[in-house]
Amino acid sequence: MSTDHPDIDQNRSALLMRLRAEHRDLDRTIAGLQATPAHDALAIQRMKKRKLQLKDCIARLESDLIPDEPA
Repeated sequence: MSTDHPDIDQNRSALLMRLRAEHRDLDRTIAGLQATPAHDALAIQRMKKRKLQLKDCIARLESDLIPDEPA
């Protein structure tokens, strides 16, 4: 559902970049916690859930940025 408004697309692109950065940071944090012998399993589980939520949101935004093809 792309729009003809460059400001909206630019805002979505900026949001997409922030979400990707948060996703990367969570990935690194999870990997670091899992490498420690006494890691907090509940905290890791919550981070993984948030990471999946981010992945879904990123996929929706990427889909919205793809212009619709005329029939």
